[in-house]
Amino acid sequence: KQYFSILNEESAHLLSLSEKILTIAKLEQSRLKLVRSEVDLPKLFDELVKKFKVKAEKQVTFEVSCPSLPPFLADEEYLKEAISNLIDNSLKYSNEEVQIRLSAEVGKGVVYIKVWDNGWGIPLKQQKRIFEKFERGGLEYKKGKKVSGFGLGLNYVYRVITAMNGTVEVDSVEGTYSEFTLSLP
Repeated sequence: KQYFSILNEESAHLLSLSEKILTIAKLEQSRLKLVRSEVDLPKLFDELVKKFKVKAEKQVTFEVSCPSLPPFLADEEYLKEAISNLIDNSLKYSNEEVQIRLSAEVGKGVVYIKVWDNGWGIPLKQQKRIFEKFERGGLEYKKGKKVSGFGLGLNYVYRVITAMNGTVEVDSVEGTYSEFTLSLP
C-alpha cells in the first residue's frame, strides 16, 4: 500500500509537471485556447482549501475572505491551477506551521485575488526574477531542507494570468511573508 501510494503521488506530480510544460509551450507560441466562463470564486477557494488540507504534510491554517463579487470571466481551470501553484509554494517555502490567506476584492473593473502566507518570504533581489522560467528565488535549500521543484510554477502563473489579460504582483519580506496578487478584468 505504501509503495502504491508513493507511485500514485509521483505519477500525479509528473502528469502535473508535463501539463505545465505543455501549457507554457503553448503560451510561448500563442496557441493556448482559453475557455472563458463566469467564475464562482468562493466555490473555487473552497475546493482548493479542502484539497490542500488533505494533501498538506504540515500544519496549515486557511483563512478565506471572499465577499460576493460581480461576475467576471476567466478560464476557471487555468485560474484554479494558478492559485493552486501559489498555495503549493506557500506550503513548500514555509516552516512546519503555515498560515495561508485567500482573499478577493473588487477594484475599478478589476478583481484582485490574493494569496498570502507567513512563510520564508522572497529575498528582495530575487523578486524581479521569480516569474522567469526555471527561477526558484534562491530558497530551495532554506533551513537545511531541499525543496523540490523545477522553477516552472510561478512562470506558469504569470503566463496564464497575463494570457487572461491580467497581471501578477508580489509583495514579500524575507523571513516574514509573501503575498501574490492576481488582477483580472
